[in-house]
Amino acid sequence: MKKQTGLGRGLEDLFAENSLDIAAEEGQIIYVPISDVEPNREQPRKHFDKEKIAELSSSIAEHGLIQPITVRKNGERYRIVSGERRWRASRMAGLKEVPVIIREIDDKTALELALIENLQREDLNAVEEARGYKTLAEDYSLTQEQIAKRVGKSRPAVANAMRILALPDEILDLVLTGKISSGHARALLPLTERYTKEKLIALAKEIAEKDIPVRKIENLAKLPDKKTAKTERKNDIYYAEIEDGLSRRLGRKTKIAPSKKGGTIIIEYYDEDDFNTLIEMLEIK
Repeated sequence: MKKQTGLGRGLEDLFAENSLDIAAEEGQIIYVPISDVEPNREQPRKHFDKEKIAELSSSIAEHGLIQPITVRKNGERYRIVSGERRWRASRMAGLKEVPVIIREIDDKTALELALIENLQREDLNAVEEARGYKTLAEDYSLTQEQIAKRVGKSRPAVANAMRILALPDEILDLVLTGKISSGHARALLPLTERYTKEKLIALAKEIAEKDIPVRKIENLAKLPDKKTAKTERKNDIYYAEIEDGLSRRLGRKTKIAPSKKGGTIIIEYYDEDDFNTLIEMLEIK
């Protein structure tokens, strides 16, 4: 079998659902003391669901650890590249040894593989996912298209996921700790243009305290801004008065259509003679 190198091979090792027997035939798996395995301190995933770890631990206690942990040498110890959840659950289950696959990769490649592994997981926190994409874009100079290809998602999905980072860090922390959902966070995004940072954070904290439904926040975002609405109403009255004055002075229907950078004034005429009369009134000739 021809040996493959590079990131493509890394992803195959990390994500293929190979059994221990198949992997063992390739000489890739060894058993090492679990005490000799340590987590990667730069692991992109910072929060682990304790209940899910406990569930996985129960399964490992009964059936053993089926999928090996990918590691790299770190002196006399082994540093995890992927599989920290399995390592945590194995410790909880009381395993003394765990199966590992040793990879010879540098720090940068290890972090990239860890990022991609986590980003391919369905249960990744929305903020961690967005920050993972940001790291791949900024630290590894990957485009959104390249990121999407690496993690098996569409480019719009990656771009949409990253939008959450427009929220203040205080709100992102609430999402990370599970006090508000990613749905709440996305519902808050349209309000960033209308609310001050302080008001937005206060609203997020109120959501956490009162368990306000996402739908209510979405409806709040759809409401017109009071200041804008007031200005629009004031302008409507002003333009209506001007239209009425012009119509009376010119003896014909007049319409003003303002825009952000200017606008148009529309004056009706009824036939060619009326047109000439209007031109004379406006003293254009």
